[in-house]
Amino acid sequence: MSIIFNTYPLVKKILFQFNPETAHHITLFSLKQLYKYRFTRKLTHYSAYLPTKIMGLDIANPIGLAAGLDKNGICIDPLGNLGFGFIEIGTVTPYPQAGNKKPRLFRIPEKEALINRMGFNNLGISEVIKNIEKSTWQKTNGVLGVNIGKNLDTSIDDAISDYNICLEHVYNYADYITINISSPNTKNLRSLQNKEHLDLFLRKIKEKHLQLADLNAKYVPIALKISPDLTTEEINTICDFILKNKIDGIIATNTTISRDMIKNLKISKENGGLSGSPLHELSLQVIKKLKSLVGNEITIIGSGGIITPAQARETMLAGANALQLYTGLIYKGPNIIKECIKTINSVTS
Repeated sequence: MSIIFNTYPLVKKILFQFNPETAHHITLFSLKQLYKYRFTRKLTHYSAYLPTKIMGLDIANPIGLAAGLDKNGICIDPLGNLGFGFIEIGTVTPYPQAGNKKPRLFRIPEKEALINRMGFNNLGISEVIKNIEKSTWQKTNGVLGVNIGKNLDTSIDDAISDYNICLEHVYNYADYITINISSPNTKNLRSLQNKEHLDLFLRKIKEKHLQLADLNAKYVPIALKISPDLTTEEINTICDFILKNKIDGIIATNTTISRDMIKNLKISKENGGLSGSPLHELSLQVIKKLKSLVGNEITIIGSGGIITPAQARETMLAGANALQLYTGLIYKGPNIIKECIKTINSVTS
């Protein structure tokens, strides 16, 4: 393993001197610079082969990068170089938007957690596609997912138009597409998970999906990203509609609005989605329920609170076919990719 990977504790100390959003930008910039030159690229390189299938796609290993770290696809190749089996960029919307007012990202180091209320800040679908075109990740058999959402000023009743715009634009550039209706940071977005909206919403998504598959003579699978804050009844309903509308995958889960795990901390008063270790048990329970309802018919990608290899193992044993990391990468560094793969290999072998 590269010396750069092993020095991450020192790197983290430096990064944590900056506010979280500034540290985020410094990290992406630094990874891009290190990737530019052959020698430094080798210093950040790791590859692991534990072949897996998700939604019919072959991936080198089951550890993926969750959406949110690289919203605009500006760092696909450098992130892929760290050893991920698949990468998901976004959330991207039809048109550029600035997101919510700063500060909007907060660390909780004692809990290895984050609170964010970013609000789908991104450059818009057209610019993101330009960035995808510059990447070589897919040309070297890397799998790229694109996570799509709606613009803030689009009403819930008109949301389907935003998703279909993104779906159409990105169809020929993504290996899979994630429909994000579970972020807590866009007003009323989560209502699309409700019984009153979801069946019609997914039906219209699937109609567009099949049109694009026919038009482009290729099938790009789609996944639905869901909330960890759903009731058992809501999970049952979502699974019914996912099966009915032949959605290919479920990503479980997004961030939580619950503060039960950090209620004694002052920062618990901050609005936004909580990620990291406090989210793990919530996500785990959702995955177990999903697995009991959909079995092997649909790919389940576990995303939420995976900070340690032991949590990665638990998530796979709960029924996930693959995992995504984000907050774990921030607190543990890229070594977590290797450690999770090693642990999962011991489970699957």
